[in-house]
Amino acid sequence: MPVLAGLCLCLFFFGCGGGDEPAVEKKGRIGMTCMDLGNPFFQLIANEMEKRASEHGYDLVALSGDNKPGLQNRQINDFVAQGYDAIFLNPVDSVSAGQGVIKAHEAGIPVFTFDIQISDEQAKKLVTSHIGSDNYQGGRLAGKSMMEALGNRGKVAVISLPEVSSCLLRVNGFKDELKEAGSPLEIVTELSGKGRRDEGFKVATDILQAHPDISGIFAINDPSGLGAFSAVQKAGKTEQITVVAFDASPAGKQGVFEKKLYDTPQQFPKKMAHGTVDAFVKYLDGEEVPAATFIPCAHYRYDDSVTDESRINQTW
Repeated sequence: MPVLAGLCLCLFFFGCGGGDEPAVEKKGRIGMTCMDLGNPFFQLIANEMEKRASEHGYDLVALSGDNKPGLQNRQINDFVAQGYDAIFLNPVDSVSAGQGVIKAHEAGIPVFTFDIQISDEQAKKLVTSHIGSDNYQGGRLAGKSMMEALGNRGKVAVISLPEVSSCLLRVNGFKDELKEAGSPLEIVTELSGKGRRDEGFKVATDILQAHPDISGIFAINDPSGLGAFSAVQKAGKTEQITVVAFDASPAGKQGVFEKKLYDTPQQFPKKMAHGTVDAFVKYLDGEEVPAATFIPCAHYRYDDSVTDESRINQTW
């Protein structure tokens, strides 16, 4: 009998974690859907959200919208049908994702958008809070760098992604910076690179054929920017054409270090992930949360890259 009692006592202590901190009480579930979980940017955000949510007792289920608006709305509908406590949304399409927001609101489930805002006017008012980069300000940084790199003269092309509000803001910021500075830089064309490296290469190849005398390319993210550089390199015009991108992803940072990109205004995805979860927790506690919070971007040029440990370690 004493042996059995001792065994039970040991099992009790080990079962309780052997003196470790007690497990956080599970309170509910959060559904997260983003443009594409194959993108390291969203992988990081999903991982950080999961860790932060777990600290507050919530399981987070992250799904990839695979750049398909219809699929993403079905994911939102599933979160609603299964009674999730909140939805974290990074819209594949800023307009069509409004359908899912309206559905969640009707079910009493709060929606928090991150990185990209909803454009649909009715649905936008139903979003509890948005956390994202100040994409307009980041676009202005890109414009400033382009003027600096080109000596404020020449012709420029823009590789955009018009379906996504954050990318529209980047392009608008870029254009406004040139305009307000009275820059003589001429934007000769603007084409969509779909945010992808292969499409950035194809679009830049077309641009170079139509406008062989351009001096610069502004691309709305690192994949399309690095794709554009490959096209410039293939055309033998790396001395003629400067590429400015956006994101400061691990590949983008390395691209800056290798002087493929002149600048890639930096986003801070960890701040975005933590801010979204924190806004949800404050909402649950009855605190007022801002309708939108914008995190300033920062230049990321060669001098920033040289001793940057995040570049060396290939992290954001």
